[in-house]
Amino acid sequence: MEYKVLNNGVNMPVIGFGVYQIDDLKETEQAVTDALETGYRMIDTAACYLNEEAVGAAIRKSSIPREELFITTKLWVQDYGYDNALRAFDVSMQKLGLDVLDLYLLHKPYGDYYGAWRAVERLYREGRIRAIGVTSFWNERLADLITCNEVCPAVNQVETNVWHQQWAASAFMAEHGILHEAWAPFAEGNDQVFTQPVLQQIATKHGRTIGQVMLRWLLQRGIAVIPKTVHKERMAENFDVFGFTLDEEDMEQIRGLDRKKSTIYDEMDPQSAVYIGSLKIHD
Repeated sequence: MEYKVLNNGVNMPVIGFGVYQIDDLKETEQAVTDALETGYRMIDTAACYLNEEAVGAAIRKSSIPREELFITTKLWVQDYGYDNALRAFDVSMQKLGLDVLDLYLLHKPYGDYYGAWRAVERLYREGRIRAIGVTSFWNERLADLITCNEVCPAVNQVETNVWHQQWAASAFMAEHGILHEAWAPFAEGNDQVFTQPVLQQIATKHGRTIGQVMLRWLLQRGIAVIPKTVHKERMAENFDVFGFTLDEEDMEQIRGLDRKKSTIYDEMDPQSAVYIGSLKIHD
């Protein structure tokens, strides 16, 4: 396993296991168990995934020492605001069964994220969270948060894949010492990405799969990744990305695939903001 040192000195694995869209709790628990057995030590969940309890159950049943694990969860927009964020954090920690969280992220840049961030800063100072960050904050929102608050985010988790490569976002994060972490590193399989001819050519050249090439490309850009699958053999495949290196030609060929927009949804669309801002995950 390789690690990145966050801007506060905390070590974070560069590859983790994501549990988004694994809705069944038994399936989630089994998937996390399989991931830990495969070698993953970073698990990424969120309050709005509604599976924190299953992640916690898998952690408790594992024989892996707690200090070897890196657990991330996220605060949903519904629970933004100072007091709401403090309450929601306690709920997540109870579900996960943890005393200290490794990374806590604000999930989207809508609503009272200022109040939420200041609550999270407090929890960080109290030692209940080892590192804090955000998800899907584009450069303008990220600059605003950095300028007007005390603690700079350690991580920004944004959609990043071969169709939507996020070069400007990555450069801005690097300038401010924020680790770029990719969600949807496989673009959720959209637009036949797993049969894309350029990627297939590169995969054949290295004796690897297209999925491994996509993950390796992100890692070589200095971007952490959280691929998701419920199949243990695919977990092992996704984890086995440290034994080869893409050359400069490979990297440039993949860069040529950039469409500079999402194939999942447009976060700059006002309707997306309305949907996300009004989505309730609890009463």
